[in-house]
Amino acid sequence: MIETAKKAALAAGDIVMEHFRKVPQEAIRSKQKNDFLSFVDEQSEQAIINTIKQAFPDHAFLAEESGASDNQNDYLWIIDPLDGTTNYITGLPVFAISIALLIKGEPTIGIIYDPLHKEMFWAQKGQGAFLNDKPIHVSAKASLEQSLIATGFPFKAKHFLDTYLNAFHDIFLSSVGMRRMGAAAIDLAYVAAGRFEGFWEIGLSPWDIAAGAVLVREAGGRISDFWNHDDFLYKNYTVASNGKIHRELIEKLNRYFPEFKPVYQKGGE
Repeated sequence: MIETAKKAALAAGDIVMEHFRKVPQEAIRSKQKNDFLSFVDEQSEQAIINTIKQAFPDHAFLAEESGASDNQNDYLWIIDPLDGTTNYITGLPVFAISIALLIKGEPTIGIIYDPLHKEMFWAQKGQGAFLNDKPIHVSAKASLEQSLIATGFPFKAKHFLDTYLNAFHDIFLSSVGMRRMGAAAIDLAYVAAGRFEGFWEIGLSPWDIAAGAVLVREAGGRISDFWNHDDFLYKNYTVASNGKIHRELIEKLNRYFPEFKPVYQKGGE
């Protein structure tokens, strides 16, 4: 299954790179405020689904653009065909393809492919994490003050902005610095590879984080919701780290997010 996932990611990557910096403005649609879609997302997603279906016709899918096919299946592929679409359509070179397999609800396979830089991050439960053919591990830095942290702005949940900025201010002052890449899959892959020590964001969907969750865990890190629970996949509050600074990050976030509140209001905002 891991080889099929890699094959699907490479096929999608060819489509993404064929059209990079060539998508006309009239081909870009708005799914909701500040959330965009192009034909590249759709073609990439279809290439991934077709590749996996050829090998595993009975498996189910949860994909960003086409939704869920069968949420009762023991084998569920979760797909983001182009994470970082806004970066992509504006020509910024930070985007990725994210493919995960859940077996009986457990994230088991994760692929995050950056086709521009030809970096394929991949992991399988119990088998470790890799960048192309080399093993990767989380950073060994042991404190927040030594750490570079990634985040993402709550662009689909702007009613959280003030709370988010207060947390950002606190973590920024307590760390080496903060980075905002604009693609959560890249952020999680970079935590797994030791490029970031931690990452946190509000409002993410399962297709944004499922593959990264496998990578972070298999690279020796920790991923949870803001309250250190393991049922984070559908909660929209995500924090990942090298494990050593996880409690520090959680304690900071709990000052501003002391309890779970639904991220999305009616109308998607």
